[in-house]
Amino acid sequence: MDAKFEQLFRALPQNPNMRIVLLTTYPHGGAGIACRRLENALRHIGLEAQTLTAADAPSRWPFYAERLSFLPFERDRSVRFQFSLANFGCEMASHPVVQEADIIHLHWINQGFLSLQNIRQLAQTGKPIVWTLHDMWAFTGGCHHSAGCEEYTRACGHCPMLRWRGPHDLSHRIWRRKKRLFPQHMHIITCSEWLGQRARRSSLLGSYPVHVLPNAIDTGLFAPASEAQRRAFRRARGIADTAVLALFSSVKVENPWKGFGHLVQALAQLRQQKPDLPLELMVMGKAQPETLSRLPCKVHELGALSDASSIAEAYAAADLFVIPSLEENLPNTVMEALACGTPVAGFRTGGIPEMVEHEQNGFLAPVGNSQALAEAIIWVAQRAGQLRAAARSKAERCYAQTIVAHQHLALYQQALERSPR
Repeated sequence: MDAKFEQLFRALPQNPNMRIVLLTTYPHGGAGIACRRLENALRHIGLEAQTLTAADAPSRWPFYAERLSFLPFERDRSVRFQFSLANFGCEMASHPVVQEADIIHLHWINQGFLSLQNIRQLAQTGKPIVWTLHDMWAFTGGCHHSAGCEEYTRACGHCPMLRWRGPHDLSHRIWRRKKRLFPQHMHIITCSEWLGQRARRSSLLGSYPVHVLPNAIDTGLFAPASEAQRRAFRRARGIADTAVLALFSSVKVENPWKGFGHLVQALAQLRQQKPDLPLELMVMGKAQPETLSRLPCKVHELGALSDASSIAEAYAAADLFVIPSLEENLPNTVMEALACGTPVAGFRTGGIPEMVEHEQNGFLAPVGNSQALAEAIIWVAQRAGQLRAAARSKAERCYAQTIVAHQHLALYQQALERSPR
């Protein structure tokens, strides 16, 4: 544990009487999972924490209204869920759990859960607002990932996701609404320094306090397996004990940001360079059969697993985890792999370099370089056993529930002390 936080923890009350409401659109997906894990971590140290999602809202019509309102503006179907207007949402300020809370903690609130006006209503309760960003949306004119566009550092406009672009296009108008409606006092959390730097550079959030706090993981549940457990897992699925077993995971394998095409190319190059390497791949998530048929190695399809124990079992059984994503914040998948003592091969992008210490608990390649990714997979595969302890240590030092929960508690107390009410 960092010495700075040891000193901070000693200054905290032993039984803080604090109630936190966490708001996120869905209980699933990367942001939903991270939010629920934080809820569990806060409860683990004795706080009252409860998550509200769109399922707790009075109606689902804002979801449809939100999606339909963007249709006339979208460049094409590929950007349909990559841009949010936040015109429609649900009034959650009067919800009893919100009314009783001391802290309102926002997470991913798009797709008709909270509108900009709804966020303003939450701030008008006088309770401190803490907002964990899981993508770039809070400081852009509508996109969730800017894909290299820097207009968010100014006032947006000329948005490449829109059918009609210009200095006063839809993205600029949304930017202006955010500027007008965002609460004056908010504490911003980013899970990675990569996203934190972008938030600080942005024209919308640059004047707010931005804190970098990681997501939490239960290191008791996500933990290394014994050799007997690893062998049993493999034999149950027809995987040879001698196979080098890699794992790839994505909610939707075909998501272009997850870089599956680069993985296919990397494995093809690996097969040419190391034909004697007995590599087999497990795929976790929803995938079309034709997608998996492109892989030039033996594939074990796990499907979309929802049970955390089964997910942890798969990570612990793998020799390495492969993440070819082109842009990430602080992916839960890497955290899960590290907690299970599974080293990582992937691209050096987003917050991944903050998690994977190059040549210590994994190996990172330049973004989009499939040849380099193949070399990363080979490097980790040849040293997987040696890297396991370092992978596990990273998770225990940085992402364990107690550590992350106390970091959030310190911020909550700071927010309460500085609250204008």
